[in-house]
Amino acid sequence: MHYVSTRGHTAQQNFSEILLGGLAPDGGLYLPQSYPQVSDYELNAWRSFSYAELALAVLKKFATDIPEADLKAICDKTYTAEVYRNTRPEHDATQITPLRVLIDSDGKTLLLQALSNGPTLAFKDMAMQLLGNLFEYTLAKHDAELNIFGATSGDTGSAAEYAMRGKKGIRVFMLSPHKKMSAFQTAQMFSLQDPNIYNIAVDGVFDDCQDMVKAVSNDLEYKSRQKIGTVNSINWARVVAQVVYYFRGYLSATSNNQQKVSFTVPSGNFGNICAGHIARMMGLPIDKLVVATNENDVLDEFFRTGVYRVRKSAETWHTTSPSMDISKASNFERFIFDLLDGDAARVAALFKKVETEGGFDLSGAPGSDGDEFNKIARFGFESGKSVHADRLTTIRQVEKNYSITVDTHTADGIKVALEHLQTGVPMIVLETALPAKFNETIQEALGRDAERPAGFENIEALPQRFVVMTADVAKMKAFIAEHTGL
Repeated sequence: MHYVSTRGHTAQQNFSEILLGGLAPDGGLYLPQSYPQVSDYELNAWRSFSYAELALAVLKKFATDIPEADLKAICDKTYTAEVYRNTRPEHDATQITPLRVLIDSDGKTLLLQALSNGPTLAFKDMAMQLLGNLFEYTLAKHDAELNIFGATSGDTGSAAEYAMRGKKGIRVFMLSPHKKMSAFQTAQMFSLQDPNIYNIAVDGVFDDCQDMVKAVSNDLEYKSRQKIGTVNSINWARVVAQVVYYFRGYLSATSNNQQKVSFTVPSGNFGNICAGHIARMMGLPIDKLVVATNENDVLDEFFRTGVYRVRKSAETWHTTSPSMDISKASNFERFIFDLLDGDAARVAALFKKVETEGGFDLSGAPGSDGDEFNKIARFGFESGKSVHADRLTTIRQVEKNYSITVDTHTADGIKVALEHLQTGVPMIVLETALPAKFNETIQEALGRDAERPAGFENIEALPQRFVVMTADVAKMKAFIAEHTGL
């Protein structure tokens, strides 16, 4: 399996060669030359697999340069009940991502897939724990080191830091928007005292952080000298790891391969639902992929109109589902590449226009950049939007009707999913995080604190270690160089 850039860079690379990097040299994102297909026979066989076995079955289709025995050892080490221990009492921890039925009547079924049982209580752990073990394996083989430079709107940062803390040869430099995460999210990151973890709070919004990560990644000489890698959702290995739980969700919700399911995914950076798109392209019988946004509705606008219009920092709302407070969706380029039938030159031109003009228009209207909007339905995408009042209402309704407390992002997903339910096609909502991470809104909605797993009772009171910096790429490069000694 070899990989190409969405913008046409022709040097084909294997999985291990792109694992430690982020952007391709031309600024594009990596995709396989073609998506591997899953046969009906394989899908039937996978129904009896454990999560670790399923992860191996999916990953070995993409990581063909890693010996299967080594890949199996990595999957077995990653997906255990001990790692994903923060499961609810009604769940079997060995399932890793169990389903919970919310609605099953009048031919309509709504399911919730638990993805937040890992060490940082968010779905990002599903991929990040694997990524940490893959990094450690690859670096050890080459006696190398890696400086991870990433950005987070809340959950990626802590998931990355907990996956990489103490790992030999790895340092983590993580940017986050200053004072724009929940108190729990902030404490979870900033309370880490490990010497290989550097938390940098940036005066600005998440997109300012993400822009700096891309700027550093595009400086190829600096990136090479400083041994820069990324764990953001632009990292291909992370996206592939997320593909696995779409297969698990489908196999858990169906009894035969003739059945279809749909997924609703709370989304800001398009990484999570991009994994669903890839699973569908591999042959998983997915009917609809429903994008749920919050007030920062760039993606909802595109899937309704064909217009991709990035918001400026001043136009990006700080909301109560802060992990989705994103107005420039990094992984969106992968879908556009498929939508445009792999026309890398056109993809490069469109995303250059994003940087210079703030977006592009595929609606087919006079003066637009193309007329591909009518092709979106072929890929199963739909969308919807949820705002703060919707979140409060949904949290209250789910608590009242099902005795389940959901976090704010998952509430966005459930609200939008209910608008897209179809008779005879189960809808699976992907959980984003445990509600304890967004306790301020749980208090507002329910008048009480969210329950916390053991070990997280007083996390906000722990000493915090971080620095505050402006959104200045030159100063950021100097900071990294100072602390790597390279």
